[in-house]
Amino acid sequence: MYIENKNGLIDDRHSARIGWVRFSKTGNTVYYRNLVLNKIRGGGVRGNFEDATTGCEFWVSGVKKNGDNTHWAESVKVHIDEDAQGEYREITETKKR
Repeated sequence: MYIENKNGLIDDRHSARIGWVRFSKTGNTVYYRNLVLNKIRGGGVRGNFEDATTGCEFWVSGVKKNGDNTHWAESVKVHIDEDAQGEYREITETKKR
């Protein structure tokens, strides 16, 4: 999944990451590394989830086949977690075939 902190950095180094997440049974909570992200009712201002601890808004979405996961008006560098790189390549290479 694509995870972007709309208010700053995720891990003191990156604003956006691609990595493995877990969803709660209802899909209203996303777990990524040490983050617990709760779905924002009504959509939020800039994101669709918020950090349960800090209230920072996050955008969480599926990985796009064309590899262009960020919003067109934003310029954030995306870090791909090491354990997700193979799957990410497979998804984006499918588009090129």
